[in-house]
Amino acid sequence: MTLALEGINVLDLSRTVPGPFCTMMLADMGAEVIKIEDPGYSMGVLPDQEKHAAYDYLSRNKKSIALNLKSSDAKEIFNKLVAQADVIMEAFRPGVAKRLGVDYESVSELNPRIIYCSLTGFGQDGPYRDLPGHDPNYTSIAGAVGITGDQKGNPVLIRAALGDIGSALHAVIGILCALIARDKTERGQYIDISMTDSVLSFLSVSLLRYFRDRFVPERGWPSPTMNVWKTKDGKFLSTGLIEPYFWERFCRALGREDLIPHQRAKGEKLREVHSTIKEAFLTKTRDEWFQIMKDADTCVSPVLELDEVVNDPQLLSRDMFPEFEHPIEGMVRQLGMAIKLSETPAKFRSFAPIMGQHTRDILQGLGYTGEQIEELRQSGAVK
Repeated sequence: MTLALEGINVLDLSRTVPGPFCTMMLADMGAEVIKIEDPGYSMGVLPDQEKHAAYDYLSRNKKSIALNLKSSDAKEIFNKLVAQADVIMEAFRPGVAKRLGVDYESVSELNPRIIYCSLTGFGQDGPYRDLPGHDPNYTSIAGAVGITGDQKGNPVLIRAALGDIGSALHAVIGILCALIARDKTERGQYIDISMTDSVLSFLSVSLLRYFRDRFVPERGWPSPTMNVWKTKDGKFLSTGLIEPYFWERFCRALGREDLIPHQRAKGEKLREVHSTIKEAFLTKTRDEWFQIMKDADTCVSPVLELDEVVNDPQLLSRDMFPEFEHPIEGMVRQLGMAIKLSETPAKFRSFAPIMGQHTRDILQGLGYTGEQIEELRQSGAVK
């Protein structure tokens, strides 16, 4: 079976989540992704590397070579890989790639067709470009935390990694666009992805309303249509009752047809409607209400805990948690691919590699002899 990105070679200099998630998607679609890993880098103590690799879906379908890019010998190896590559992904803070000599200007001289993607917190320019950060910082500055609050109106951090994964998805789109453009221009190009910029995509409706009406949503506003409600068993349901017909079906299923005229209630009436719905939901369990609302064909869903998510029948039917047989760990579950292609679907080809697992194979592919490889290991250029 031909894979969509078969024949595309990617060098991945990134760490943590955003860059590796991007290159995981490229690898799942058939690209050959080589992780360029720093022999001295570690995110923490991983005593059982085999177990970590079995579940590390961010690195599946990839190869690993450990290069000390501060070494001239390692830099020479990297440059040879660049000559064969189509894409480079890096997620250093601005300026680091240039100090290492692996920036776009340097590598594009070796390979003018290279597509080079930099994925950073704030982008390559602007007053915040050099600030450190993580997802809570990006979602705060981009306004996502500012429109999310508790019932007292306090902002609440969003645990879903909107900046990390949102930027990874934008990076994939940028890389694919650049590959298509290269077919027309015969040249590669530079892609600048900001995690903060990417979060703004998730605020598209809120921003539209602000630009049009200068509307700033109030945190903790007791909306009867879009809310989370506690049920009899202490669990929760969410509602997304935007269209009038969904609201009408909801009210009938709730047994409160008298609420139908008050979908857009304001002031004291809004609080009365909210309180009425809140009390009604406390009369049955979450799953009982979900079945009732599902039968009513309206927009009500259970709020699932993580252990429920991975066993949800809808997600299982979509193959979002596939199982693969690992030689040591046995059957392990991973996150599936959300993009379903009919003719060239994504494919699991290999578990994540141990750091430097493919160093020898890759160097031999570049023409290095066994003796030369051993000398490089002894010098600390490779691992």
